[in-house]
Order: sequence, then C-alpha cells, then structure tokens
Amino acid sequence: MVVLIAAVLGLLVTTGPAGATPPNIPSASTALSRLNSQTVAAESHASTYNRDLFPHWITISGTCNTREQVLKRDGTGVVVNSSCAPTTGSWYSPYDGATWTNTTDVDIDHMVPLAEAWASGAWAWTTAQRQTYANDLGGPELWAVTDNVNQSKGDKDPAEWQPSLTSFRCTYARAWVQVKYYYNLTVDSAEKSTLTSTLNAC
Repeated sequence: MVVLIAAVLGLLVTTGPAGATPPNIPSASTALSRLNSQTVAAESHASTYNRDLFPHWITISGTCNTREQVLKRDGTGVVVNSSCAPTTGSWYSPYDGATWTNTTDVDIDHMVPLAEAWASGAWAWTTAQRQTYANDLGGPELWAVTDNVNQSKGDKDPAEWQPSLTSFRCTYARAWVQVKYYYNLTVDSAEKSTLTSTLNAC
C-alpha cells in the first residue's frame, strides 16, 4: 500500500505544467538598475558572425552535454538513458505556455542569442570565453522552449521579439538584462527603451 501511494504521489508530482527556472534572475528593480549601468552602443561586426565561434553543447558531466543537462534541470519527471538522452519527461515552455513530452519539440534557447552577443561585444572575446557563454548553466542564459518559438525568435533582441505569453515578458526582460550585464555586453538604444518599459511595468 505504501508503495502504491508513493507511486501515485510520484505521478501527481510529475504531471504539473511548470518546470524548473534557470538560476540568478534578478528582481525588476535590480534589473533596471543594471540596465542603466550598461553601455549603450550600436551593434557591430554582425557580418563576421559564425555560430561555430561559440562551441556549444559541450560535455558537462559524465555523458551529459549542455543541452541534456538543461533538459534534466528544467523538465518534470525526466528519466534519461545511459547516454543521458531523456526517455521520458515533460517540458513547459515559458515563452508560449506549451508543455511537451517529446524532446524533438524542445529547443534550448540562448536567452541572449549567440549572434546578438557577438554583435554586442563577444566578437572581441576568446574562443574559450565564447564557449563558457554558450554553455552557461549558472545564470538565466539557457531555456528549454518550444522549438518553432525559438526559431521565430532567431537572433532578435526584445525590441524585435517578445514571448507570446505576455505574463512572462517581465521575467524575460529580467533574464535578458542579467545575461548582458554579467557578460558586460552592450545594449542598443531601441533594446534599452523596450527593456526599460517592460521592467517599469513589472
């Protein structure tokens, strides 16, 4: 009976829509303060961007690469096989509110896209620094989201693209600012204006 109850409770725990949230997302007021301390500058070097300049999905632990680590971190009821590929689980995409049970429907989004980071200052980094950025699990840079939503976002900044789930836009702005602040990346004027408006409305 105890085993049966535990099994039922386990099912109850794993069927909720919400997954984990990446760490170190500041409050709106802190994000606004950090945004105001950032250098405002036009983007540059966009024509020299190459995704291969950001080595990503490196091995993090055992057989788990960065993508698999995020799927484990942010999913619910995730079970992985010996090569760390999820065999079961569900993933809630905060950008659009959808929940998925097949990892082929889930992309790992870089909150501040690699091309955006490049044009905001990462062009001057070493390859090692760009690898650290592309695989950062310590801040709010990597998110498990619906694949076609991630593709719709592409390399756009918040002045050009916002999550369709309006209730998430405050968190999105807070996370975006934190990533740019932590990595000392610049913001352009339209981006700063949009982020300021969003954070003031949080």
